[in-house]
Amino acid sequence: MKMLSNLTCVGLILISTAVASAQTGGFSEINFERVADGLSRPIFATSAPGDPDRLFVVEQHSADIKILDLATNTVTGTFLDLPNGVTTGNEQGLLGLAFHPDYASNGLFYVNYTNSNGDTQVQEYSRLNANQADTSSARNILSIDQPFSNHNGGWMGFGQDNLLYVGTGDGGSANDPLGNSQDITNNLLGKMLRIDVNGDDFAADANRNYAIPNSNPFVGQTGDDEIFAYGLRNPWRSSFDRQTGDLWIGDVGQNAREEINVLLNGTSGQNYGWRDREGTVGSALAGAIDPIYDYSHGSGDLQGFSVTGGYVYRGPIEALDGHYFFADFVTDNLWSMKLDGTDETLFDGTNFSDFVNWTDLISTDFGTVNNISSFAEDGNGNLYIVGLDGEIFRLVSVPEPASGLILLGLGGLMAMRRRR
Repeated sequence: MKMLSNLTCVGLILISTAVASAQTGGFSEINFERVADGLSRPIFATSAPGDPDRLFVVEQHSADIKILDLATNTVTGTFLDLPNGVTTGNEQGLLGLAFHPDYASNGLFYVNYTNSNGDTQVQEYSRLNANQADTSSARNILSIDQPFSNHNGGWMGFGQDNLLYVGTGDGGSANDPLGNSQDITNNLLGKMLRIDVNGDDFAADANRNYAIPNSNPFVGQTGDDEIFAYGLRNPWRSSFDRQTGDLWIGDVGQNAREEINVLLNGTSGQNYGWRDREGTVGSALAGAIDPIYDYSHGSGDLQGFSVTGGYVYRGPIEALDGHYFFADFVTDNLWSMKLDGTDETLFDGTNFSDFVNWTDLISTDFGTVNNISSFAEDGNGNLYIVGLDGEIFRLVSVPEPASGLILLGLGGLMAMRRRR
């Protein structure tokens, strides 16, 4: 056998290192601390304004909100045991929680669940004290009929404009048989809604207690006034970048692609294309916005079957600033990337940089990072991973990436994606 020269060997090592580095960004490890276990199907967690050192954890089927003390890593009690009837099928239950921006002074918060009829119900509650909600204070904000049991969305969050955003699925079944996502008239399914919970434009309707922001894109023209964006299939976990105000949306796919969409701060009226398009594939649709990133179905390290949207990291680890963390629920792959600054009208699924595959770099003190149902962010910007199996992990550290290893840029990564 002909012996390889030292130079050839060095070249092969550099190429191998470059291929690995294209996925790891030169990072060698990501360290998580388990802060809770034994929870019952947790699917979301968040801190309340003015209360940065606790997480309020949403349990899907028990319809409870538990309090997690982050100083002691202990669950200290139940903040709310939802008293009304809750349907608890696989994709049903208590699905979302959002605290009013003025929660520290007014004590108001909002839950999103499937009621006894299987329909989406958004309700307002107030607190009795810091550790207990007032179960008698429920006030209906918004109700949406659900034709099928799946694709209920459920995420809610307040933007920098202090308005409440509500992500809804397409109504369920498969391939959006009723065409809900593209229907913008008398149809709130498959949408990102935006409402003002501080007003009431429907005084005669006890089940609609909100106002319409005048700047919503369909006010004064054809289309439901509540709609802020549309063309979504099942947005499973969205979040605002606390620095830029951009809204990141993880949208679960049908048979082909899982996608990450970004609704840039200051824009509205976007159509994300479902059901005509799934990710970056499908029929061309005039005016539709493609995701910044999508991935195919499969079991590879850049594949999966059910995306879980996350957060743009703005915590204390400087090396991770600006990285958007997201995952796949089925394959347990964990990734991060940055938005590359492309104009929104040019989004084509490749509008990212600094992509990192963290899956094989995860280190924990206890437990296993898997069944990733959600991410969470506390009031100090720390990032958490929520596992449907009952564990929650806090990101605590990453060693600085090795210098000089990032030899492949976006083109190299995209070539790797095409080969898989």
